[in-house]
Amino acid sequence: MWRKLSLFTLVLFFSSCGRDLPALEGIDLPKWKEDKNGCGGYRESVDDVLQQELSQLKGLSEMDIISLLGKPDQNELYKRNQKFFYYFISPGSSCKGSSATPLKLILRFNAMGYAQLVSMEKD
Repeated sequence: MWRKLSLFTLVLFFSSCGRDLPALEGIDLPKWKEDKNGCGGYRESVDDVLQQELSQLKGLSEMDIISLLGKPDQNELYKRNQKFFYYFISPGSSCKGSSATPLKLILRFNAMGYAQLVSMEKD
């Protein structure tokens, strides 16, 4: 009896630990992931929608962000184990017809690996 109860409790505990990734309404995530460096123009077409959804990204882990948005176009390791992910919204420097100051989605992760700052900025 105790074995069944402890097994049930253990399964219940581990299944309740994870949380679902947010649904970014109005953004086709497979198309987002295919538009590397913003070269295809899809990311730029949904920048207004993304601006409204930014708050849902704050507090997510690095792995959650990668699962949701794909690998970042650029990343940077900063002092005190902070990390930055950059996703180009408008065409980045590696694209034909790129602008001098492309719009980027910037995520700053704290030392624990959670998104602390989420913003969209031009260089």
